[in-house]
Formats: sequence, C-alpha cells, structure tokens
Amino acid sequence: MSRRLPPLNALRAFEAAARHLSFTKAAEELNVTPAAISHQIKTLEEITGAPLFKRLTRALALTERGRDALPALSDGFDLLADATAKLTNTQQSSVLTLTTAPSFAARWLVPRLDEFQEQNPDIKVRIDASLTLVDLRRDGVDVAIRYGLGDYPGHHAERLFEEEVFPVCSPKLMDGAHPLRTPEDLAHHTLLHSGRVESDWAYPEWRMWLKSAGAADVDWRKGPEFSLEDMAVQAALAGHGVALVNTSLVSDDLDSGALVRPFTLRLQTDFAYYLVIPTQSINHPPVMAFRKWLLGIACS
Repeated sequence: MSRRLPPLNALRAFEAAARHLSFTKAAEELNVTPAAISHQIKTLEEITGAPLFKRLTRALALTERGRDALPALSDGFDLLADATAKLTNTQQSSVLTLTTAPSFAARWLVPRLDEFQEQNPDIKVRIDASLTLVDLRRDGVDVAIRYGLGDYPGHHAERLFEEEVFPVCSPKLMDGAHPLRTPEDLAHHTLLHSGRVESDWAYPEWRMWLKSAGAADVDWRKGPEFSLEDMAVQAALAGHGVALVNTSLVSDDLDSGALVRPFTLRLQTDFAYYLVIPTQSINHPPVMAFRKWLLGIACS
C-alpha cells in the first residue's frame, strides 16, 4: 500500500513544537535551531494547506487542525521508536544505555559501577551524563536516574534514597581563626551554591537552611555559584567553603572523613533520586539486571 507522507523532519518539528508550544524548546529537543523548526513547520503548513499554529504575542497556540493531529502524531512517533528498538534489540541485547545527572554519575554511580560489571560482564554500559532531559522511549535510552519529585507519567519509577540536605566542609575549617562551632560562624566562611538547586523553588537552599538554623543574619547570597553540584562539593573538599548538599552526593566523602558535617541540622526534602524505566523496557534483560543491582545497593 502506497503511503503519501510529508517529510519526516517536518512532522517531527511540528510534533515537538506542538508538545512544548515553543519553537525554542522543540529546537533544543531536536538539536537544531529555532529557525530550522520554523522552516520545517512552514513547509508542513504549505503541504497541508492550512496553518497549524496561532502566533500570539509571546505565546504559541495550536489551531484546531493542529490540536486534532497532535495525539496521533505523538502515538505514531512512539510506535516508530518501539519498532526501531525491536530492529536493534538483536544486536544490542547486551547493551544498557543509561542517562543521569553529571554530579550523581561522578560522585555515586561511577565509583560503584565496577561491582555491576563484575556481576554482569556481558553487559556493556553506556552512560550519558547530562542535565538535558531526554525522551527515554524516543532516544533509545533504557534507564534513567532522575532527581525530582517522582512524577514520571508513562514510566516505571522507583525511589532510590531517602535524601536530607545539610552543610559539609573540609575538616580543616573546623579549626583556625574562625572555627565552625555554630551556624552563626558561617558569616566568616564562603557559602558554596549550586545554580541548578537554587533554581528549584521547592528544594532547600542556603536561605532556608540558615533560617531554620536561627542564623538568618548570615548573608545567604555570598559565595560562588556552580552549575553542577559536583563542582560545589569539589570546592568544599579543597577547603574553599561550605557546601549545602544532599546525602547521596557526599556519603562516600563523609565515610572517608574527607568531608564533615559541622552542624547537626538536616532539612528533609521531597526531592529524591528515582530509577526511571520506560514501560516497554522493564523486561529487557540488561534492564532487569541493572534494576536488581541498583535497588540492592540503594536500599541496603
């Protein structure tokens, strides 16, 4: 049966822009420029003979025809992703593709990965350490370890750790001209910030911790801001200041004594690391092996 279809790139551009209601976000997802997205959608509109978007002031809305087409197109791309996975599963049955944040990969996952490889020598692990949120089904990713609130519709998600947030520093900051004895002593030290954490309004940050500690007079805004939490931890390890971190990122450093907790106050958080698996991959043998291993060490 002959199928007359518009160019696939035009359909992908429309589907991504329609989901996000943004040419810019669609461009980020597809790794092209917003101008390329606009061009592809213009091509599709010329082929279909009707506008698919309403260009509003600082906003984008779908026309009725665009709204009608989006669900079927999204389902179609999901089916294509599933079919592609089946085509490649024979050759890649022993490959596990994983995505997670760079800080978690560096500070927790990679130091423990040898154990998984020793238990599963036939599984090749590919790790994409990135803050970019990918579509697991569409991008051929088997599992993700995400930091968030656990809302991952259409995926199997399991919480890995109970997280707390607290300050850490090098042991040498506990002595010297201004030893850390009480939270008010932080006025004499550099506060290390993670930019990603500061952008999440619900996540405990320095202002919240200092207020809870009764040290609201300490200037919470002072100190450098790092795009990755791992960089803030590295600065703390080097004795450059005090970092506010979550448990899993510094558990090994606390165990070794490279970092210490100068104060007892810990803030609870609804944020946690989650193992996230596309539902169609849950019974994939490498995924099953990785899930069993990860839950075994995370929940022990």
